Amino acid sequence: MARPDWVMYSNEEIEEFIVKFHKEGKSSSEIGIILRDQYGVPSVKEVTGEKITEILKRNNEFGKYPEDLMNLIRRAVNIRDHLAENPKDVHSKRGLTIVESRIRRLGKYYVRDGQLPEGWRYDPTEAALLVK
Repeated sequence: MARPDWVMYSNEEIEEFIVKFHKEGKSSSEIGIILRDQYGVPSVKEVTGEKITEILKRNNEFGKYPEDLMNLIRRAVNIRDHLAENPKDVHSKRGLTIVESRIRRLGKYYVRDGQLPEGWRYDPTEAALLVK
């Protein structure tokens, strides 16, 4: 798909916005939403030819773990905290099992893809330290 005519920013300006927002602590998805809603950039990939994560990697701004994996790890840590206070909550126990299963499956994918180191394993105690 071609670059829309009404996008007023150059690729360099969009890249500067992405790096600036990442340094402010915004995630890739939040950056995309800000660029869409406030700057009129419909899709970063459509306009620049690169995804937000690719631009961040090129500028050495990308985190150690992929965003979707970190979101799942945060959710698992929150559920574990909840279960520490409410040990009889069987529905949350099942939810934790499902979330941790997703983390392991996604971890296997990212190890195969080369985004995580070989032999990476999900460890709930290490995850709690990573999130906090």
